[in-house]
Amino acid sequence: MSINTTANTAGTTKLNKTFYDRQLLESAKTRFVHAKYGQKRPIPKNSGKRVEFRKWNLFDANDAMEALQEGVTPASQALSQSNVEVEVAQYGAYVEVSDLLDMTGYDQVISESAELLGEQLGTVVEWVTRDAMCATTSVQYAGGKSGRNALTGTDKLTVEEVRKAVRTLKKNKTRPFYTGGDGGARKPHFVCICSPDATYDLQSDALWQDVSKYSNAEQIYSGEIGRLFGVVFVESTEAKVYEQSVRNAVNAATTSSISFVLKHEPTAQEMANLSRGGGDIWVSGTKYTLAASGSFDRATRTVKLSAAASLSADAAVYTQDAGAADSANGYAAPAVHATLVFGADAYGVIDVDGAGAMETIIKPQGSAGSTDPLNQRGTVGAKVAAYTAKVLNPLWLIKIEHCVSA
Repeated sequence: MSINTTANTAGTTKLNKTFYDRQLLESAKTRFVHAKYGQKRPIPKNSGKRVEFRKWNLFDANDAMEALQEGVTPASQALSQSNVEVEVAQYGAYVEVSDLLDMTGYDQVISESAELLGEQLGTVVEWVTRDAMCATTSVQYAGGKSGRNALTGTDKLTVEEVRKAVRTLKKNKTRPFYTGGDGGARKPHFVCICSPDATYDLQSDALWQDVSKYSNAEQIYSGEIGRLFGVVFVESTEAKVYEQSVRNAVNAATTSSISFVLKHEPTAQEMANLSRGGGDIWVSGTKYTLAASGSFDRATRTVKLSAAASLSADAAVYTQDAGAADSANGYAAPAVHATLVFGADAYGVIDVDGAGAMETIIKPQGSAGSTDPLNQRGTVGAKVAAYTAKVLNPLWLIKIEHCVSA
């Protein structure tokens, strides 16, 4: 049965609204991996744009606290919490539905639109959460390397890297998870979120245990692919990947000039990076700083530096925001993947299941008044009313940066 937008949305019933909101939310939740494991906080209506996440501070242990004197009651300890405040933001999108499409389309336009918008917003929420998690200060570089731009194609995710991360979490007294995907009890564990490429490399290790080795009584998270050394692995296609954002060349030689022209038409990613004033850029192995303002003219492909430089034609222009640059291959650098290993309450998120957090907004044909004089257009929109994510304890969230097999 097709949905007539005008008939069904001019006076949208509460039943339809509830149905579309539920469809939107369910479609969005199928995309959630990073957003699933954070400490959840609701944001009450009319309470401002900032939300507070809290964690209890651990007590310090020392010999004096452990020793009691006979008949003497020791002084009590004071409970304390650490608070982290962060501001929420809104996210949304919509599609236009013409009256002709609504009348002639075979599919249920509003229902399908709500599902597609849910998947889109679910991905956006994933990216926001993922990027917040990747801001942790606890970073482990594969192969013992000192930084991201030192990683090469051989520095992959291995069982040894996972063991190192687990050791760090244990030494930091990280609290494990005790429940599964549906809240049911299961063995204490940490969680690891990794990309399919990282999984491919890890599964070549003989020590890997796949899902078939699990106890049937143990709850498995959605997307869970295995368990190793007390770590549950969950795969995500949205895992963070750091790629070289600029790889171009100098068009013509310059002499003591603060600007030069790129040889190749820049990509959107290159333009975005070069437009960030004050950033670093490398030309034939030498690091330069982009001008604080007006660092890139998109119309002329001109890059402006903070100081004059003499550059050769065809000299490689690149960034070092991925793996180690290879001078023998046009300064290409391998992509670096971020694998996250963490415990409970390592980060916080807004509860998207909460009332009003995610909603569909349907405007029927003719609702726009004089801007739609022939009642030709309606819209189906979706909005995340308020969302944010924040690392609460960086010692409890380890980011392993590594390369992957081709």
